[in-house]
Amino acid sequence: MPDRTIKLTSYHPEASLMTPPTSGDDIDVSIVIPLFNEVENVRLLYQQIERVIEAGDTKYEVILVDDGSTDGTYEALEELQSQDSRLRLIRLRRNFGQSAGFSAGFDYALGKVIITMDGDLQNDPEDIPRLLAKIDEGYDVVSGWRVKRQDVFLTRRLPSKAANALISRVTGVKLHDYGCSLKAYRADVVKNVKLYGELHRFIPALASWMGIRVAEIPVNHNPRKYGRSKYGINRTIKVFLDLITVKFLLNYATRPIQIFGLVGLLSLGGGTLLAIYLTIDRLFFRHPLSNRPILLLAILLIMLGVQLITMGLLGELVVRTYHESQHKPIYMVRNTVGFNGQNDVSNK
Repeated sequence: MPDRTIKLTSYHPEASLMTPPTSGDDIDVSIVIPLFNEVENVRLLYQQIERVIEAGDTKYEVILVDDGSTDGTYEALEELQSQDSRLRLIRLRRNFGQSAGFSAGFDYALGKVIITMDGDLQNDPEDIPRLLAKIDEGYDVVSGWRVKRQDVFLTRRLPSKAANALISRVTGVKLHDYGCSLKAYRADVVKNVKLYGELHRFIPALASWMGIRVAEIPVNHNPRKYGRSKYGINRTIKVFLDLITVKFLLNYATRPIQIFGLVGLLSLGGGTLLAIYLTIDRLFFRHPLSNRPILLLAILLIMLGVQLITMGLLGELVVRTYHESQHKPIYMVRNTVGFNGQNDVSNK
């Protein structure tokens, strides 16, 4: 990448309303790291990152997002930032979660490429140049794969293997390690992905509707030395529920009638068939219906079918209102040629 001078942008971390900067002409790579109660790790983390960003002529910025820490993490970050202007700090008012931390970092990032990683020293910054080299090959997303993961097998690695296999099958984006935070994204891709809940691990899948190219490379993984993990076995349930959301967003976000309507038609059709059967049974064979639970089932299926179809129609109205009122396209452009001399225009 060409050698360029960094244009510093000042942030006021305690401002109630902050407008993210819009120009990243001087920054090649933004490293986004959410932190929550990692006071023992921040200085070592900075030292590791510093070695990487000093090694070449790539222009970096490091965005450290304090996600409502209560152990002095932010104070330690302020001290580091006073020594190195390449560090940018964002302080959230409370603990909003890792997805919110990444989202805040994405909004303020100025780089053409955005690197994400954890702040617990388990990800190795030495892998960053390898991620960037893969991006330079033409990929839009490069995901790290913790081949030799240094976590407990029963409560961390085993559930992760099962979740990764399920996510890959459901979303169609084949990755061995969705849970690895060490990833590289082209900024025009990740800035078009809105994160809610805990969807940060699904960014490659959420971005796949744009027609992106995804690669995966093995990365180092270190055991945690300081602090404690913020995740447990209960995360598996959250991942499964989030996966349902992702599947719906990928396949039916712009056409909800096709999922609600399909289920509604099946329910309505089943209820109607049962009702016809019961009507014939009562009229021609004189069998009483008052003590037959199947009558209630038929009524329930018909009512449920009508409600689901109605929900699908209401969903269609909401989708159209959302896209048309905010002028949001239902497509993404990779580049254009011949429009007023602009040879590469990405859809924002």
